[in-house]
Amino acid sequence: MTTVRREAFGRMPPEEGGGEVEKFVLQSDSVKVEILSLGCIITTLETKDRDGKFSDVVLGFDTLEGYTRKHPFFGAVVGRVANRIAKGRFTLDGKEYQLFLNNGPNSLHGGARGFDKVLWSPQVLPDGVRFFRLSPDGEEGYPGDLKVWVTYTLNGKQLSINYQAQTSKTTPISLTNHAYFNLAGQGSRDIYDHEISIEADSYLPVDDTKIPTGEVAAVQGTGFDLRQPVELGKHLQKFHLDGFDHNFCLQQVQSPHLVARVRHPSTGRTMEVHTTQPGIQFYTGNNLDGSLKGKGGITYPKHSAFCLETQNWPDAVNKPHFPNVLLQPGEEYNHTTWLVFDTA
Repeated sequence: MTTVRREAFGRMPPEEGGGEVEKFVLQSDSVKVEILSLGCIITTLETKDRDGKFSDVVLGFDTLEGYTRKHPFFGAVVGRVANRIAKGRFTLDGKEYQLFLNNGPNSLHGGARGFDKVLWSPQVLPDGVRFFRLSPDGEEGYPGDLKVWVTYTLNGKQLSINYQAQTSKTTPISLTNHAYFNLAGQGSRDIYDHEISIEADSYLPVDDTKIPTGEVAAVQGTGFDLRQPVELGKHLQKFHLDGFDHNFCLQQVQSPHLVARVRHPSTGRTMEVHTTQPGIQFYTGNNLDGSLKGKGGITYPKHSAFCLETQNWPDAVNKPHFPNVLLQPGEEYNHTTWLVFDTA
């Protein structure tokens, strides 16, 4: 049985257009999740440890002000296109489009004012909440009026996030949620004691600006082979890795399947990721540097959280051999990701 509550969370600053921000609290016996109408942001996600004690396992802020200032997309839905587009440029039907460059020479997570920074229209459901917005033709340089629905539903131990979209012109689209997790509880120093596995036989090597080179490389015999669980800290040391910020290539099937699993041995918390998406970006919070004060005044240092962002492959709009990222008029974009929280 899931309960859904809505409450006021604050008001957007006048320079951001004002507007009320609401918070939606979804609660089952096992999980409690709080989501804002700003950016569809997951601000809190509480799950039980093996002793039945709840802890909040996502990074974020206590107040709206934290989310209206610059931050690394904590908990937000990002789009129109998650991840990076090389030089913020692509060509469709002979026309070149130029996006805002907000990540060195590239465009990241939708540009200057992506889906994470805007207010969405909420609708309460019996077991969750659905958010809607119309992204107008030309917003952030993207073509077409794009109607987008993001639906969060909570069922026992399982949080599902469904993304749907329709467009008036051909446009690239790849939506994800950018929650930062630490299964020891947010504010814990690092994630080195987490065990992770990712069901992927290949990954995308990247250049020094984090754009895929175009190669689809086998994980076999490399530090990217996470098909069996590894303890993260030891694994990074063994392979002399500074962390992960890479797309892992998943089975391209429309049916939901298990793609990643994380376990925190000392609390017993586990998290499984199931999805219909062709890729998952594994990011180990390499750019967190302790400068942001999060919930409870705690700072978030490097490697204090991980992200598992289900999505299309980065820069797919410029790489014809990557999975199709274009949505055509008359078609529907429809993907779901399921997060399952348990103990083991």
